[in-house]
Amino acid sequence: MKMSKRTTSSLIAVAAATSLLAACSSAKGDAEASADYPTDDITLVVPYDAGGASDLAARTLAAEMENTLDVSVIVENRTGGAGSVGLSSLAGSDADGYTLGYMPVETVMLGHQGYDIDPEAYDYLGQIVSVPATIAVPADSPYQTLQDLIDAATENPDTLTVSNSGAGSIWHAVTTALNEATGAALKPVPFDGGAPAVTAAIGGQVDAVIAGVSETSQAHKDGQIRVLAVLADDPADALPDVKTAKDLGIDVSMGGWGLLGAPAGLPEEVIEVLDAAVEAAVASDSYVDVITKAGNIPAWRSAAETQGFVTDEATRFGTILAD
Repeated sequence: MKMSKRTTSSLIAVAAATSLLAACSSAKGDAEASADYPTDDITLVVPYDAGGASDLAARTLAAEMENTLDVSVIVENRTGGAGSVGLSSLAGSDADGYTLGYMPVETVMLGHQGYDIDPEAYDYLGQIVSVPATIAVPADSPYQTLQDLIDAATENPDTLTVSNSGAGSIWHAVTTALNEATGAALKPVPFDGGAPAVTAAIGGQVDAVIAGVSETSQAHKDGQIRVLAVLADDPADALPDVKTAKDLGIDVSMGGWGLLGAPAGLPEEVIEVLDAAVEAAVASDSYVDVITKAGNIPAWRSAAETQGFVTDEATRFGTILAD
């Protein structure tokens, strides 16, 4: 049957109106969902293995956020590629507030090292922790001091192995910085996270490990490894018997940080809820106690402040990694 031009135009108008009404209804539904947020469990992606500094901070934060949000915050470890696998997974998730992520310093480093990670692919919801670096050796290592290790790595280039949390990770970058500052040639060996990197040192698979304080302090106290120095401006409370590299005459101070993030495009109402939840969690006695005892530093920035912080850090590491 042939339709008149008037009939065709009417049908097109009806279809357009129906589409507009559907869009308005969807937008209204999204707005109402944002206003009621959260109504379901939240997944918190950690881009490293369980047991490391990132995992500890994320799980401790998740437990505290549950008290504020009144829903479960379920941690999922999605590992590989120095954190790029988990970060890519997060970036590809729906921007609805139900998939969040622990965002390590590598978020602003990996893109400068050939990984497809763009810091602008995320919304940042607050800083939660600062992580000083340490360098340690197996308990039975012949290297008693940091200078012993540096001297051996200078005399025998690329033979002394140092485990880290992944190629392109902050601890890999610290190894490079240590080599540049001393003229040594320590050989980095990547693992999928700080915990397995420390385990490798405990088992004597490597000559040393560079990892966060929370990843080395307990093994040091247990006599499984020996921390030679804290690579930070100040000593670590969790390692009262260990000096900083600067105190030992080696001017290297680098460390990690952790943020809470989400795929870019979160509704403002959701950002406001999560911003407040992060602030409350980081200020809680439980969070401060766990993070401090591990040797890390509870550190909070608001969502708005963190966005600017990430931009500055991306610029800083772009310069460092270009050298």
